[in-house]
Amino acid sequence: MNKKKDSKVVPNVRFKGFTDDWEQRKLGDVSEIIGGGTPSTNHPEYWDGDIDWYSPAEISDQIYVKRSRRRITQLGYDNSSAKLLPPGTVLFTSRAGIGKTAILSQKSCTNQGFQSIVPHENELDTYFIFSRTNVLKRYGELVGAGSTFAEVSGKQMSAMNLMLPTTIQEQQLIGQFFKKLDCLITLHQQKITRLIKLKKAMLEKMFPKKGSVIPEIRFNGFANAWEQCKLGDIATMHARIGWQNLRTSEFLNSGDYMLITGTDFIDGTINFDTCHYVKRERYEQDKHIQISNGSILITKDGTLGKVAYIQGLTMPATLNAGVFNVEIKDENKVDNRYLFQYLKAPFLMNYVYKKATGGTIKHLNQNILVNFPVVLPQKTEQKVIGELFTNLDHLITLHQRKIDMLKKLKSACLSEMFI
Repeated sequence: MNKKKDSKVVPNVRFKGFTDDWEQRKLGDVSEIIGGGTPSTNHPEYWDGDIDWYSPAEISDQIYVKRSRRRITQLGYDNSSAKLLPPGTVLFTSRAGIGKTAILSQKSCTNQGFQSIVPHENELDTYFIFSRTNVLKRYGELVGAGSTFAEVSGKQMSAMNLMLPTTIQEQQLIGQFFKKLDCLITLHQQKITRLIKLKKAMLEKMFPKKGSVIPEIRFNGFANAWEQCKLGDIATMHARIGWQNLRTSEFLNSGDYMLITGTDFIDGTINFDTCHYVKRERYEQDKHIQISNGSILITKDGTLGKVAYIQGLTMPATLNAGVFNVEIKDENKVDNRYLFQYLKAPFLMNYVYKKATGGTIKHLNQNILVNFPVVLPQKTEQKVIGELFTNLDHLITLHQRKIDMLKKLKSACLSEMFI
């Protein structure tokens, strides 16, 4: 790719071989904007046919749509204002929730909640204009905001100004580039979805069901029955005493002693970037809530029962009110990663919401938490189970980081490769 800086009518970054200025065009000059319609629901013969018929509720994060929830018959189509749209059409929601887009994989029609973009051949590339979703959305929301019921018309969409390459070939190259990025993002998201499903299935199979002391699936070499106990039998729970609670005026933006609160929990870990800091005397106030790597934390106020395992901590840390520090009594009997994974599984969350006290704002009292039932295999089996679920978590995190990286790359390219 080449980088351009001088001209205002070319993007900063473009593919080699293209030097012509981009030109301003109306969306309606390079595409047809087509609305939709709904057959009468009083005629059953209009419905359950073989023509796909989309509503805005079906458009979310997907790129391509292949099958609608409801379908209409040819008779329903003939007796409505619905229009048959070709493959490659960019669906654009035009009412409340303006600006959601998707690309049609096959001939379909929509209800009246769309102003869909049908690119003119050799004038507008489907994926090029789909990649402009954010710009389309901003424009639609702006021009649709003036009406009582937020809606953008086909006439308004047709009047939208766009800066376009003069050749369809450059549009296609840009479209293909963003399509590859989107496909990579989707691939990693699909892998995350599969890993989450696998983890859920393993949680159901690798821990004994209620009333049982042996799981359905276990590693080779283990045959002993699991021990049933309560969390209070194997761990102590400590939180900041009420009168020691910190005021927000005591929160520091930097320092040598980190403060962890319930708002810093994210997906089983702590987001250290959002943590505040406290003075040394506040850290030293209670040794039972001094946190280190390997600590297990549970939220007890607000969003109850969220669990975090501390790793990557590089400085002393303490807790504010609203978070329990769970300390294992006998590390020769209980593996901390196993206990963390068991607490992070749905068992604790289900238990918590049945037992938590309070009205609109719930609280998780210590006397509730100590009675949470836990099942324990021998320590060696705990370790391999803990490692299995930890590895699954690491894989999920790895794919999520790749998604985040690709999204940042895409955002940067969108700002550099378009005008």
